[in-house]
Amino acid sequence: MNPLDIISNYYVPGSEAYHILVTHSRSVADKALAIAAMHPELQIDTRFVEEAAMLHDIGIFLCDAPGIACYGAYPYICHGYLGADLLRKEGLERHALVCERHTGTGLSLAMIEKEGLPLPHRDMLPVSIEEQLICFADKFYSKTKLGVEKPVKKIKKSLLKYGSETEERFDRWCKLFLGD
Repeated sequence: MNPLDIISNYYVPGSEAYHILVTHSRSVADKALAIAAMHPELQIDTRFVEEAAMLHDIGIFLCDAPGIACYGAYPYICHGYLGADLLRKEGLERHALVCERHTGTGLSLAMIEKEGLPLPHRDMLPVSIEEQLICFADKFYSKTKLGVEKPVKKIKKSLLKYGSETEERFDRWCKLFLGD
């Protein structure tokens, strides 16, 4: 499976949105693959990681995010589950779970309900090691400063506003994936 073929079903190659999505996703995939290479003991499915990292943000075009050339009708926080819906239609359930579970450090049902988020009411927390790795790698790259890796301290600071659960999950991943 070639992720760019699937992306091309929803984005016009050469468009600004396509460029932003593919560039960001390539950075996330490369980071995730580099971490996986450091951890053979985790038996990470690297082929899947590369595919799913390239597809994890496929739903952004459905959201209202003009700063990244997306002019859809939904709030940006919806891009994960919307992308999951697209990938399920493509027959890619395992990849769809990465889309759905990568927002922040994942979203618990309790957080979705407490914050009144416009999301389906279910846990959207990364479960598999591959889901966790892609979610972690995604935190290092934005879609507005393409190719610029954020330092861990800056990521941690940005996660503070989402509560201790989010911060603790990221800290566990730092220990697991980076040894920090």
